[in-house]
Order: sequence, then structure tokens, then C-alpha cells
Amino acid sequence: MEFRKARQQDLPALVALLADDALGAQREDASLPLNAAYSGAFSAIDSDPNNELTVAEEGGEIVGMMQLTFIPYLTHKGSWRCLIEGVRIHSGYRGQGLGNTFFQWAIQRAWDRHCTLVQLTSDKQRPGAIRFYENLGFRATHEGLKLQLG
Repeated sequence: MEFRKARQQDLPALVALLADDALGAQREDASLPLNAAYSGAFSAIDSDPNNELTVAEEGGEIVGMMQLTFIPYLTHKGSWRCLIEGVRIHSGYRGQGLGNTFFQWAIQRAWDRHCTLVQLTSDKQRPGAIRFYENLGFRATHEGLKLQLG
């Protein structure tokens, strides 16, 4: 298993991963050619030194992805945080320990970037994902709120 920076040519596989569950199927569009907004978002992420879009690759196939965003804060003595978002594991690879390995890699990456906290959100409609994160040591210490703008 290799973890590497996502490349532009990975984009169709990444969008397919995002669409590969009940929630993603409702909000993503994996049809080809891809909606240009995906390419724009990829370019913005790729050009930002505080964002990393990472893929898990096995035998030349993309089997997982996540986005790491490194955020400086004035609170907590001016520390940095790592936000993990957009986590997906290919449905054929779930339950085999890949997610655990991928998260251990991500936590080490946050440590390497001198972060003092790793945080994430998970849709309440994903109880299995929430259990997975809790088993990794994440705790629901805050109540998250969102305002949908579009």
C-alpha cells in the first residue's frame, strides 16, 4: 500500500470514490466528462501548501483518499491543527485495516507538521464511521454546526 499526493489524472477515480456510498451518491456527479468544478477544486487544493489531497494506492488502483488541511490558530498558544476531510475507502477494501493504516499515516503527517490537534467531522448518518473514529481515539468533545449556503 502506497500513500501519495493525488494527481490531476486521479480526479475521475477520486470523484467515483466520493460517490461510492449512499450519501455520496446523492451529492456527487461521477459522470464523464467530470463537472469542471471538480477540476477547479482540485487545482485550488493542489496549489495550497496547507492542503494535501492524498490517495491510497494498491497495485496501481486508487483504493482510498483523504484531504488534510493544516490550520494555524491563535488559540491553544498559537498552535496548528490538522483537519481531516473527504475520507473514503473503496467499498471492496473496507474492513481490511486500510482505514486504520491510512489514519495512522495521517496522524503521523500531522505530527510531522507540528500540529497539536487532529480534528474531523462525520455525518451523523454514518454511525459506522463514527465508531471507527472513536476506536482510533477521536472523541466528540464539541458540537458541530453547519450552515448550507448552496
